[in-house]
Amino acid sequence: MASHANRGAAIEAPPDFVGAMEAYADYLRVERGLASATIRAYDTDLRMFGRDAPAIETWATSPDAARGYLGAMTRPPRVLRPTSLRRKAASIRAFYRFCYAEELIEADIAALIDLPRQVQRLPDTLDQREVEELLEATDGEGLLALRDRAFLELLYAAGLRVSEATGLDREDLYAGGFVRVIGKGDKERLVPVGDLALEAIEAYLTARDEAREQVDRRQLGAEPLFTSVRSQRLDRMSAWRVLRAAATRAGLSGRVTPHTLRHSFATHLLEGGADLRVVQELLGHASITTTQLYTHITGERIRQVYARAHPRA
Repeated sequence: MASHANRGAAIEAPPDFVGAMEAYADYLRVERGLASATIRAYDTDLRMFGRDAPAIETWATSPDAARGYLGAMTRPPRVLRPTSLRRKAASIRAFYRFCYAEELIEADIAALIDLPRQVQRLPDTLDQREVEELLEATDGEGLLALRDRAFLELLYAAGLRVSEATGLDREDLYAGGFVRVIGKGDKERLVPVGDLALEAIEAYLTARDEAREQVDRRQLGAEPLFTSVRSQRLDRMSAWRVLRAAATRAGLSGRVTPHTLRHSFATHLLEGGADLRVVQELLGHASITTTQLYTHITGERIRQVYARAHPRA
């Protein structure tokens, strides 16, 4: 779809639909500057729409073609996942917006096509006992064991993204128990760190300094807080391996992802009575809507406790 030479096989659809689709492809490529893979995805969605819609001949005058096509995907034998259905609907609606803006069609059909409801997938979390088991699984006296314990303690204590934790420099640890974090969009925030995490970090840094030759840090520039065996900044893949190894030793390997401790941090704060706005600030969420996802998790746990405890639940 990115060029006429690369267009897919011809589709059985009205000529005006095909012409509009090609004009839309040129718009995506030239004016929007989208990547070839993205344009191909739009191309696939629109070609399937043009091929399979039961009333495609009415595409320019009625929403029936789009509604019938999308509706058929919610019924057997071909039931799409909600996320896939929503993406296809969004592709078709964006195409119709273009056609209306370019006066290729007279009716604003895009306004008559509803997007399927976004399904919110609740993040996996660990309870407090499971978090303790995960952290204890890093126990050891070697330098790497101390690093791994400090790293995981900080992820949970401050609710950091893995990329935020690996990006920390030693100087980002502030007196008073705060860490300076650069989050998404280069937004800076200060996050408090609990005593247990601070003790683990101090133990790691002390052992690391003793293992190194004495150097003048002023000549080194920024010193990464967490480093590899070669004294390079810990990268995301290595951080993921640290987490996966601890989860395996703790018997939690099927439930732990790089975001699990962050999700658990937020959930446990809310369960402990923390204000939602405070949790939003600590997580670095731009919108309170994102943070509100965790209220569904705590609500579900309340229902579980109720179901176990109430005699007539």
